[in-house]
Amino acid sequence: MLKLFLPDQQVKSIFEIKPEQLREKGIKGVITDLDNTLVAWNEAYPNDQVYNWFKQMEQSGIEVMILSNNNKNRVELFSKSLKRPYVYKANKPLKRSFIKAAEKMNIKRSEIVVIGDQLLTDVLGGNRSGFQTILVVPIVDTDDKITKFNRSIERFILNKLEKRGLIKWEE
Repeated sequence: MLKLFLPDQQVKSIFEIKPEQLREKGIKGVITDLDNTLVAWNEAYPNDQVYNWFKQMEQSGIEVMILSNNNKNRVELFSKSLKRPYVYKANKPLKRSFIKAAEKMNIKRSEIVVIGDQLLTDVLGGNRSGFQTILVVPIVDTDDKITKFNRSIERFILNKLEKRGLIKWEE
């Protein structure tokens, strides 16, 4: 059961994820969370560092799609400024939205990695859907109301994974 929450990789931020490393692993596509993965949950637009990361991925031939549980206005505003496709109200960790994103990208699941800051939505959903997963440290310590509840459960799971030597987590 705990293996469903275990990411294939963990990094401090998306900026540690380089296109060359992904290509070496056969990755052609990225499904990324938005809030607290790309920017703080309360930031409306991408910053220069995010723009550059997306540009690096694009120049390396890696397709990137944003998959968020947030509402249309939030996700559309952010994604359009990057000229990237997106799925909003994704209901992660349900498989449906992950599969929909992969179909839109027209890339095999084995060639896609899911990146996100939450075990209960991003990693669980990505693992259940047959994708590789990368867990990032949340950008800020504050969260929207529903995410605060998820974080308490997540902390319990992370502690279990750490005690079994399966993960080393940094706050």
